[in-house]
Amino acid sequence: MARAASLLREGRLVAFPTETVYGLGADATNDRAVARIYAAKGRPSFNPLIVHGPSLEALRPMVQWDARAECVAEAFWPGPLTLVLPRTADCPVSALASAGLETLAIRVPSHPVARQLLAAAGRLIAAPSANRSNALSPTEAAHVVASLGEAVDAVLDGGPCVVGLESTVVDLSGAVPLLLREGGLAREALLEHLPDLRRPEAGSAIKSPGMLAKHYAPDCPMRLGAVDMRAGEALLAFGPDAPAAEIVLNLSETGDLVEAAANLFRHLHALNALAPVGIAVMPVPDVGLGRAINDRLRRAAA
Repeated sequence: MARAASLLREGRLVAFPTETVYGLGADATNDRAVARIYAAKGRPSFNPLIVHGPSLEALRPMVQWDARAECVAEAFWPGPLTLVLPRTADCPVSALASAGLETLAIRVPSHPVARQLLAAAGRLIAAPSANRSNALSPTEAAHVVASLGEAVDAVLDGGPCVVGLESTVVDLSGAVPLLLREGGLAREALLEHLPDLRRPEAGSAIKSPGMLAKHYAPDCPMRLGAVDMRAGEALLAFGPDAPAAEIVLNLSETGDLVEAAANLFRHLHALNALAPVGIAVMPVPDVGLGRAINDRLRRAAA
């Protein structure tokens, strides 16, 4: 932990676990360090990053805070929720982390290793998922090493991620709150605090990670809504009634969406490593966390 914190202060890259997925972290106030994130991932420079802080109090001065942000942050931080708000005029976070936008995406992670790292480094940490751009998100330390190799200076191994899906992203920079990305916090929970929450219009500007049409993708084609198998395909199953297949991993044999979310990227990594001609994906109910799972699957299959 001490070495990881020192590397971050030196402008180096450290991958670390959060409750959602592993993040590729750099000092958010260091332009060169943030640029190294984009270079390591091969990430488009128009795709903004999420800035992680140790507490609400640490992040509030970075943005133009309002009563809506206070309400949802009090309810869901630390946790898998990212808020997008206008940057303050004197915000010290690198403009590159915002991809040149006048807004900033922020969150407080709940994973104990992430929180310890933030405290030890004494820095806000910009951290997208620790994988090549558009590739499968990492939910284990080995996924990071396999995807980024020596492009990352250190990896803190905190075991498998509990949530296994990226954070939910809510844009509070305008009059109407917008759900930019479904994620580890279900929309139903947010609606209790933001009853006017809406989706952005098609073709809206990219204001947070996870808005690209193609994202989270394995190396082979994916076929969604599968009810049968084709020659050479591996099966990503859901529920107790999976069709017969030579290669099969089940997100949740009992149909538990929480278990399915935690297993999603882990199972996709495992199937992808077997180099099938394709991955057939059984239908997943489009409710609660199922919406976030289906969002990732649609982008992976794009």
